[in-house]
Amino acid sequence: MRIGLHSFSAGPSLEEQLKVAVDAEEAGFDSFWYGHIFGHDALTLAALAATKTKRIELGTAVAQTYARHPFVTAQAALTVQAAAGGRFTLGIGPSHKVLVESMWGIPYEHVAENVREYLSVLRPLLDQGNVAFSGQQYRVAGALQIPDRKPCSVLISALGPMMLRIAGEMADGTLTWLTGPKTVANHIVPRINAAAKEAGRPAPRVGVALPVAVTDDVAAAREAANGLFVMYGQLPNYRRMLDREGAAGPGDVIIAGDEAAVERQIRALADIGATDFVAWAFPVGEDGPASIDRTLAVVKGLIGKI
Repeated sequence: MRIGLHSFSAGPSLEEQLKVAVDAEEAGFDSFWYGHIFGHDALTLAALAATKTKRIELGTAVAQTYARHPFVTAQAALTVQAAAGGRFTLGIGPSHKVLVESMWGIPYEHVAENVREYLSVLRPLLDQGNVAFSGQQYRVAGALQIPDRKPCSVLISALGPMMLRIAGEMADGTLTWLTGPKTVANHIVPRINAAAKEAGRPAPRVGVALPVAVTDDVAAAREAANGLFVMYGQLPNYRRMLDREGAAGPGDVIIAGDEAAVERQIRALADIGATDFVAWAFPVGEDGPASIDRTLAVVKGLIGKI
């Protein structure tokens, strides 16, 4: 199982966002993922980080589809891929109604079909450099002129049954967030694997991103997580995953405990079919930096051993 870090563990400045990618590579992590909500543009961050790193996989987790036309996303992704020398993975997703419709004023309708059509435009552009597609939401005909084009992998933030089918049929895998082990084992993995097999595609990547804290006070960690990640627990897409898990809030699906307990929980993800674990280290207790350092030491120690 590949082990990576999520950028939201970093500070808000551009310099800090780039530094943690460099630090992650130097520490031996397999991947580093940039989120995209209200801060710096994730694709731009990945391109900049590519110029400062040499080995680590760089990805977006995730860039929103409604905000970018798939033709424009393909251009940007291939530019990042060129900068990264083939180390870039494009993670995309439809985001949430409160952002797309309430803030941007874009109708958040027929979401799964939007993603299917989005990929119908995006994948040919990434893989062949041209596209001719006519659907209900996108009608696109054109070609890119990128001589150093290198196709990149595409993961989508598939959680529900329809999205998992699309991920298996058309993408290279899924990236989950706040999705507990029972739901990964009984819902995510079997559905996406079945869809990929039926479509004659390779076994997909299953990326599991979770908050993680190495601590001697698990109750305090759960309380801290419920506060830090409260917004996510209120979004319908994540709320459905929490409900599947029988979780009252984000704190119920975090990875937390002492060194041995956290190692067991991360290893268990590989046993149920996760191909990638992406850690979002968060602080517990009065000394936040020391708490995060303790967590990262354990996660780092598992690289190449699962």
